Amino acid sequence: MGPGVAHAHAHEHDRRGVQRRVLQRVLVLNAAFLIVEIVGGVAFHSLALVADAAHMVSDVAGLAIALAAQRLLERPATVRHSYGLQRAEVLAAQASGMLLVAVAIWVMIEAARRVGSAPDVVGGGLLAVALAGLCVNVLSAVLLARAGGESLNMRGAFLHMALDALGSVGAAVAGVAVIAWGATWVDPAVSIAIGVLVLIAAWGLLRDTMVVLLEGAPRGVDSRVVAAALAESPDVVGVHHLHIWNLASDVSALSVHVQLGGEVTLHEAQVTGAELKAMLHDRFGIDHATVELECHACDGPDDALHAPAATHHDH
Repeated sequence: MGPGVAHAHAHEHDRRGVQRRVLQRVLVLNAAFLIVEIVGGVAFHSLALVADAAHMVSDVAGLAIALAAQRLLERPATVRHSYGLQRAEVLAAQASGMLLVAVAIWVMIEAARRVGSAPDVVGGGLLAVALAGLCVNVLSAVLLARAGGESLNMRGAFLHMALDALGSVGAAVAGVAVIAWGATWVDPAVSIAIGVLVLIAAWGLLRDTMVVLLEGAPRGVDSRVVAAALAESPDVVGVHHLHIWNLASDVSALSVHVQLGGEVTLHEAQVTGAELKAMLHDRFGIDHATVELECHACDGPDDALHAPAATHHDH
């Protein structure tokens, strides 16, 4: 493993430590405010607050899942789990997405039931709690966004906070409508709108987690471009059996067979392999690369794309 890749692994470990600490702080902050919001929703007869509190329950649960997954990510590799527990964060992000779907459906059903028969809502109390919640949500979302990187786990936690901030805005709008015009119907109407937005965001998160679990190529990485980059080396005459996938949402891996031209020594082949891995790291951010070097083309069918054979070699 070259120094660049070793440095990337150290940076990856440090980044995850920062993410874990941010998750801890955000979890404590939201768990404390959850109690305030539940009490406020019941006391002021506001579905928007109760709905937002229900969403915050999913937030706290989602943050706890994300934190547990982040701890699992930092565990070293074992004999059974040679890559460690990298997929834990993807499973956590998927659980967060499912929580978002469940809460959104519950909110919309309850809101639809209240349309046309909304109870009296204490607008001033609703507005006060909603604004306090907005402050908590925005602060949490900013902290998570700064530390998130490409992690789906952190993205799931961020979505919970960002959408809860949207819920607080909706609750504040409902509070103003009640105070100014006595429009109690705004409370369930806003709740339905928030539920729809939560479903849209949850779908995007679940879609991206499924791409990782189904061994899809990382976002922004084209296998054909990677194959062409490998074929640019003056020592390479063929590239095949190329596979690229994510171990975790922010950790990509690659395996490939590379045919070398001419008569090369074992030392020369190893040097070429190290150069190719360094290129994969520098150009595509791929740290876990397995490059099988060959002197002859593989026989038998291929199950992946081929790069065009190079024509610029004089071996």
